[in-house]
Amino acid sequence: MSYITAIGTANPRHRFDQVAIADFMVKAMKLDASESRKLRTIFKAAGISTRYSVLQDYGKTEDFTFFANSPDGEPFPDTAKRMALFRQQALPLSLAAVANLQGNASLKDLTCVTHLVLVSCTGMYAPGLDIELVHALGLSTSVQRTSINFMGCYAAFNALKVADAFCNADPAACVLVVCTELCSIHFQQHPSDDNILANALFADGSAALLVQAKPAGIKSLLCEAFHNDFSISGQHDMAWQIGNHGFEMMLSSYVPDVIGRGIGDLTARLLKKISLQISDISYFAIHPGGRKILEAIEAKLGLTREQNAPAYQVLADFGNMSSVTVVFVLQEIFRKVAREDNGKHILSFAFGPGLTLESMLLRIQTS
Repeated sequence: MSYITAIGTANPRHRFDQVAIADFMVKAMKLDASESRKLRTIFKAAGISTRYSVLQDYGKTEDFTFFANSPDGEPFPDTAKRMALFRQQALPLSLAAVANLQGNASLKDLTCVTHLVLVSCTGMYAPGLDIELVHALGLSTSVQRTSINFMGCYAAFNALKVADAFCNADPAACVLVVCTELCSIHFQQHPSDDNILANALFADGSAALLVQAKPAGIKSLLCEAFHNDFSISGQHDMAWQIGNHGFEMMLSSYVPDVIGRGIGDLTARLLKKISLQISDISYFAIHPGGRKILEAIEAKLGLTREQNAPAYQVLADFGNMSSVTVVFVLQEIFRKVAREDNGKHILSFAFGPGLTLESMLLRIQTS
């Protein structure tokens, strides 16, 4: 068995209103009046109020520090420049998330860590962020390291499955999971529907979890079951590839429909693993890939907006931070858990390229 015993999150210091980001996008994408109205409508409908970025440019319409100040936006930052920025910014943001680990009253330091699992789909280099974290956190150089890259918004589930396997193999295992995504460094200026939608949603953040083979502190989350599947019909509706000018996201408006068609069967198969019904679930931690995705899941599973409130809150305050986002939602629930919640269940979902559907059941343990 494995238990999530602590969760920490962090964001960069630059926080922007969705309206301010729209102003930047209109100019940077060189949109005419009709395209501008379309973009602002999409931005307004996204359900996002504010987002964070390592770049201050998103709050400007001139005097940019990362993007070009020329009339045509050239030279547009290439992938090498974006990866250099990732390497500069990812470590301090990750360290901030680890520093904010909360929930485990017995956690005085990180000397207990035996494994480190690093997640990111927005930046890669070697020696990588995982090794930098080992040095910066003072972890043992013999700590076992695993990196999960380029899997997208559901990657935190894969990290938790890896941590669960380590804990099942070693009762002394203490796994530090760190998810760090700098989605905003991959802005694409071509005014395609995919780019406009991606530019309306994505943001930067980091999240850390401590996973142990035994419960610790005053509350923990037992990882009871996982189940995943993917919809072949949706494999072209969400994709992520490396281009000459950053990582390019393909995100179609059909994604909510694909998820809606698959979520019922996914949920039934997961619940069957431990003989539960949807009515047995007390809390929902759903990755807010977008407002329409949340609404599609609610319609299929018969959930109310109130039951899905943590996801809407994270979406409004932070936008979509790829793999990090569902951990923010889980933290919203975790920090409100009280002694009387002991034994209650949390159902969690996340989605990504494939089109991949991931699910997880957690049981609250309090003392």
